[in-house]
Amino acid sequence: MKNVIVTAALALTSSAFAATWEIDSSHASANFSVKHLGVTNVNGTLGVVSGKFEADDKDLTKSKIEASIDLKAIDTKFGKRDDHLRSPDFFDVEKFPALTFKSTKIEKVSDTKLKITGDLTMHGVTKPVTLDAELSGEVKNPFSGTMTRAVAATGVLNRQDWGLKWQAPAEAVKVVGDEVKISIEAELAKKEAAAAPAKGAPAKK
Repeated sequence: MKNVIVTAALALTSSAFAATWEIDSSHASANFSVKHLGVTNVNGTLGVVSGKFEADDKDLTKSKIEASIDLKAIDTKFGKRDDHLRSPDFFDVEKFPALTFKSTKIEKVSDTKLKITGDLTMHGVTKPVTLDAELSGEVKNPFSGTMTRAVAATGVLNRQDWGLKWQAPAEAVKVVGDEVKISIEAELAKKEAAAAPAKGAPAKK
């Protein structure tokens, strides 16, 4: 009986520090930058960012984050290039319409800075990546009344690792660089826990 009480107490304590924060897609963006001809950067944005952050405020290293980003809405401000990026030469969005990220490890660098390692799935390939991230404090959204915070993450990846190997024929220069810089910014809205049923009320099935 004592073990049951201790287990229940630990569960209640843990839940007091755990919270689910959902990505507010209307205040989120995913951006990238890649070299063109080795001399300039082409910058672009991806589509809708969605997901959630399971935060353990007592120990952030026990938190988890997952996100999905739409690739069909890729935008580099040049239609023909965007169509090419959607084609089988690159993302092949008809087969692989989104990329996903699921954290496997979170390290605390400071009170606001984290290193987030996780599995990035893109173009049908899953590889580990590590992102440098910054997590803001909490504020109350005056319009929705919900508690809000933000996360910003940056990283660098090699597109070849995910099978994005297209390269235009050229003798001395790469038309498209292999190294891609990524940055993601997202507001997070706290999801309120469901109210506990009144004492004596029948449990929902």
